[in-house]
Amino acid sequence: MELIWTVIAIFSLWLLILTFVFFRLSAHYNKLIKGANNKSLQSLLESLLKETDITKKDIAFLKERCDTIDQDGKLHIQKIGLLRFNPFKDTGGDQSFILALVDKSDTGVVISGLYSRSGTRWYAKTVKNGKGVAHELSDDEKRALQEANKGVK
Repeated sequence: MELIWTVIAIFSLWLLILTFVFFRLSAHYNKLIKGANNKSLQSLLESLLKETDITKKDIAFLKERCDTIDQDGKLHIQKIGLLRFNPFKDTGGDQSFILALVDKSDTGVVISGLYSRSGTRWYAKTVKNGKGVAHELSDDEKRALQEANKGVK
């Protein structure tokens, strides 16, 4: 008789444990499909997988677009150097200047404005990879390029 009560106690305990586990699983399932408009868990998971695929495609497109913008941005003016100086002894102050406008690879233009009492003269030189293309850069123009590169990492 004692054996029967032991078996009944073990089965009752087992039944309580299974009931507890079942209610926890049921609550978890209900939490998962909450707001799913009477969809089954399988259809809910399938829709999530479809959304994940769409999201992956969107992320790939955005990454490609960002890479394109990054490559295009390397060709835009990124560095500006300004150098004021006095090239002639007969003028007062640093009225002349050199302006360097270059992209990431030091390609662009250097504009020089030389002020004298008789007038102002403007010069422009094309720069490619930090060197003059058609005309050699003066020391001051090279210094303006160095100014443009200051602070660039």
